[in-house]
Amino acid sequence: MTEPADLVSEIEALEAKLQEAKASITRRFIGQERVVDLTLTALLCGGHALLIGLPGLGKTRLVETLSTVMGLHGNRIQFTPDLMPADILGSEVLDTAEDGSRHFRFISGPIFCQLLMADEINRASPRTQSALLQAMQERTVTVAGEDRSLGEPFHVLATQNPIEQEGTYPLPEAQLDRFLVQIDVEYPDRQTERDILLATTGVEEEEAHGIFTKEELLAAQVLLRRMPVGDSVVELILDLVRAFRPEEAGVSERVAETVAWGPGPRAAQALMMTVRARAMLQGRLAPNAEDVLDMARPVLSHRMALNFAARARGDSLSDLIESTAAGLVRTEAAA
Repeated sequence: MTEPADLVSEIEALEAKLQEAKASITRRFIGQERVVDLTLTALLCGGHALLIGLPGLGKTRLVETLSTVMGLHGNRIQFTPDLMPADILGSEVLDTAEDGSRHFRFISGPIFCQLLMADEINRASPRTQSALLQAMQERTVTVAGEDRSLGEPFHVLATQNPIEQEGTYPLPEAQLDRFLVQIDVEYPDRQTERDILLATTGVEEEEAHGIFTKEELLAAQVLLRRMPVGDSVVELILDLVRAFRPEEAGVSERVAETVAWGPGPRAAQALMMTVRARAMLQGRLAPNAEDVLDMARPVLSHRMALNFAARARGDSLSDLIESTAAGLVRTEAAA
């Protein structure tokens, strides 16, 4: 068994390495520290992330930079309505040898990588989207009746344009639930946009450098699971997730009147992992209630939905999540 002192030293060493990686990423992806933190959180937890943002905000640049800094082999797929599952997974072709014999040879698709950027994922048909479902959950794809492992690590960073919805296919709830976090990529402020302008229109640009290797990332994912979580944080996570289930006894009147369906157990698992990652990125040895409050929106917003009446009133799901989470934290602090 690992001694507590050894665990502390390992976490501190990893935190220093993460800060180095974060600094390398932010030199190319300027001013979006929150987005960088959440994408690093997804990788540390071994999960996938859904990036929501308008074109031109640097989502592709972020994924390319992450691939280099974290030492991962990356591929990009531009999702379009005519994309087929075989375009993602690969297919078998019939080869003829010199002696005239024939055999099938598998040509792997772009999904066989360690960091996959699924660009505008909601532009592909449901049939093609479903090709990712097994891969995201099981790290395996089935082609011609044969299971093929994608190896480890395997992460999907998918992007969506929040305003251009004509000709798109909204992701089903089962696939949304496979994303560990939803990351909103906003417009930069004026000073940040000025920094971007000066940094990207000159003769030279900052280059990303490898900080992690594949093996080091896998070791970090194991170490994260060994980070202790206090009982009070565990109870807060359970209280928060169950507070958004409208059929649950004791939920607030606001939730009962506005939420159509709430998050399942996978949301609690995601919170348990992401609060650890946030604590580690901030150089702490264990998560606290503030970590739960901060991770509530990215973990829960794509795992629940408002009912028709709430949408008609213009209610905000983000406001509901943040106010409910803040209320639970205040209640715990007062107890």
